Amino acid sequence: MVRKRRSVGARTDRRTWVRIERRGLDKIGVQGWNGTECAARLDGIAQPTWQGCVVWRDADEPVMWRADETELLPSAPIGTAILSEDPKLQDSWWQAFNALLDALVAQDTTRVATPDTVTITQALVTEAVRSISRADGFDTTVERWVPAHADLNWANMTAPTLSVFDWEDWGNAPRGLDSASLWGSSLAVPSLADRVRLERRHDFESRDGKLMTLFVCSKILGPHAHPQDPRLEPARRMTDQVIAELHAG
Repeated sequence: MVRKRRSVGARTDRRTWVRIERRGLDKIGVQGWNGTECAARLDGIAQPTWQGCVVWRDADEPVMWRADETELLPSAPIGTAILSEDPKLQDSWWQAFNALLDALVAQDTTRVATPDTVTITQALVTEAVRSISRADGFDTTVERWVPAHADLNWANMTAPTLSVFDWEDWGNAPRGLDSASLWGSSLAVPSLADRVRLERRHDFESRDGKLMTLFVCSKILGPHAHPQDPRLEPARRMTDQVIAELHAG
């Protein structure tokens, strides 16, 4: 059995996986919370095949429950959301990873991403960027919104065979959100963080990618940051670098 922040998952007796999630009504929003179901129609995306679901409203609390059944993962998850050791992924894995993200941004959806269950908006991006930069001298307006997983980290991908799972929060987001999120979860392993930036350099070099880098850094450097977090110093350095790049135009 696997327990996460708002879900629990387990293998069934028919060689499938069931993930049960509890979510407050205020967090469901207008697009619903059927991310895994909606992701089943995506083309060219390596993910567990969705089988079906059961949804019900709690009789005693203002919450909804949802159980989604999918096929089992082809390989084990790479690690936790924040890695402390290099997983030493093969070049073939990185090739498959790049192909998957490129295929994802080419999809079409009306969903809006909800990283950490919060709907991402222009106002949210501006607030996050200004919290660590004051955004003096550069525009925080997002130029391109594309489909994103919105919770891309090392706990939601497998190796040696790549599969991406936990699609609850996917939807349109500023270009580069997924790349920046994975980079942020890699910062405790500098060589891995550098590899993420190398593989997704076209995202990080874009203006939106720079904004998403600051968006991710704002979460690492925010008021709830742990003083022992090994990601703090590299996040501060990258924040200074990106702000200088945005100022330079």
